[in-house]
Amino acid sequence: MIKIGIVLGSTRPGRRGDQVARWVHERTAGRADAEFEVIDLLDHPLPPLAEPPMANPGRFPDEHAERWAEAVGACDGFVFVTPEYNHSVSGTLKTALDHLHAEWAGKAAGFVSYGSAGGVRAVEQLRLVCGALQLADVSPQVTLPLATEFENFAVFKPGEHQLTALDTLLDHVVAWSTALAPLRNGDAEADIRAQIDRIIEGLRAKDLEVLKRVYAPDVVSFDVEPPLQHVGLDAKLANWAKVFTFFEKVDYEIRDLTLDVSADVAVGHGFGRVSGTLHDGTVTDGMWVRATFCFRKVGGAWMIVHDQASVPLDMATGRGVTDLEP
Repeated sequence: MIKIGIVLGSTRPGRRGDQVARWVHERTAGRADAEFEVIDLLDHPLPPLAEPPMANPGRFPDEHAERWAEAVGACDGFVFVTPEYNHSVSGTLKTALDHLHAEWAGKAAGFVSYGSAGGVRAVEQLRLVCGALQLADVSPQVTLPLATEFENFAVFKPGEHQLTALDTLLDHVVAWSTALAPLRNGDAEADIRAQIDRIIEGLRAKDLEVLKRVYAPDVVSFDVEPPLQHVGLDAKLANWAKVFTFFEKVDYEIRDLTLDVSADVAVGHGFGRVSGTLHDGTVTDGMWVRATFCFRKVGGAWMIVHDQASVPLDMATGRGVTDLEP
């Protein structure tokens, strides 16, 4: 089932947007065609941009930006609940939009706006931004003037006709989000295989910086040597660094890799082998291990969140069997 984020685009004290977002969310309760979740920008205090979002896909300047990327990346479409400030969109919402790029692309967007003129001028500008971010903005929108839809300009009391407008908006956002799914997914298997190629590249070059761009920060790795698990990116890289201490020259290969890919999660399995030349000049063919890779789409990039390497166990001796060939 697709997921639609209801983005609350104001963080100003005394904001009306929380009432509007709650109204939108409550209206979605009876729908069975999508999952809906309110994403409140108050929960995502984003800093000024440290670098352009396309400069380093999948890597973010701080924890807040990473959490924001995960929240946006998990959605297939959006309903933006936006105020109009001085004929424009709120600075907070613009900053949130500008923090990301790949996470927005190929998704649908609709608008519920409020303000003295119903927020229409803010939506005009948001549609331009959506075009740059490859967000497909739907035509229907909900416009809420403060004078007619808010009692004393403060308490949200929409007219019944607004429910019809909201239902139409939601229908379009869900339909377009569903139709755009093939575009969002693209050639995911090719992207994942490219990440596997980066592992091979990084190992052959003994380059931890290359490997760093393949693994998620919270990766959990089950390797053939103790401990039972390596938790986190630093532990995973330290494990590869230990391998490098044994080899003057490293080679790595993957055989029979099979992938099963969904929208934002993928699982692969095959056989891997580390081989090469030791520091004393000895050439070793290494051993084949069973390799499993679990990928998650993080910030628009496929990152390894779990991997496992193992060998069969001889039950009689309790020793691993290391001389098998795929």
